[in-house]
Amino acid sequence: MGRSCPLENVVTSPQRFRQSQNLSIHSTGSGAPQIPKSARVLLALTLMLLVTVISACGSRQPIAARQPPPTTPTSTPENTEATARNSTAPPPVVPRKRRKDGSIPVAPGHTEEGEASWYGAPFHGRQASNGEIYDMNKLTAAHRTLPFETMVRVTNQKNGKSAIVRITDRGPFVNNRIIDLSYAAARQIESIGPGVVPVRVEVLSTASDPEAGFFTIQVGSFRDQANAERLRARLAPAYSPIFIKRYGAGDSVFYRVHVGKVSGEEAAEKFGGELRSREGVVSMVIRLDENNASSGEVQ
Repeated sequence: MGRSCPLENVVTSPQRFRQSQNLSIHSTGSGAPQIPKSARVLLALTLMLLVTVISACGSRQPIAARQPPPTTPTSTPENTEATARNSTAPPPVVPRKRRKDGSIPVAPGHTEEGEASWYGAPFHGRQASNGEIYDMNKLTAAHRTLPFETMVRVTNQKNGKSAIVRITDRGPFVNNRIIDLSYAAARQIESIGPGVVPVRVEVLSTASDPEAGFFTIQVGSFRDQANAERLRARLAPAYSPIFIKRYGAGDSVFYRVHVGKVSGEEAAEKFGGELRSREGVVSMVIRLDENNASSGEVQ
């Protein structure tokens, strides 16, 4: 609804103006009214003022009601888009503790990096740790702690070539190496010539929890069985069980001294650290496979 002009009471006609001012009008002989000069000047000024007021009122637009100022927020506004992304984002991956020997415990979806070696003859045709016959022309590998039948992708970090292998054996038994590839797998990632290459190992699938089960600590590996016997005799009074396992055949036979049967890889790592500090041995955590626990054991 329009608003009224604030000067609506201003005189709007000469007649009303004369009435309000009590002006007397003289007549001339010709019959036309004669208005005094002072009244004419005042009338002209009044008419000019009236025109100005009417123009101003006509051009005035209705003013919308003023909106109240927005309430000052008490905290930073929430970013709904970022919240939606964060609500569905996977939890961050917690870095895994590095082992004393430099490698990292691996679970499905995780990776570890280190050196990879390979083995062919004279192990071809012999029994692997899982009980099957090792075929160097199949894509298999040896790992110290991953459960048998675990599938991993091994990538040569020098050339980007990779191979998917199945864990069927135990090894390598050198601290700075994390996996021992079959001849076929090494050929696929082009590591035959160099022998040892830096790799990334990614776990694709596993039949059981890689950190569960029983583990033992290898404290020595010898070509001479007498040396293994001496180490066992020195540690036997303080640790049990302690046993020697014979591995390999022909000119590649080793006698490895194992101490303990520990439940869980984390507990085994702790026990291995205690052996290093107390006995001055080079310890290495090895999964103790129940289906092959006593195979190759030297009495």
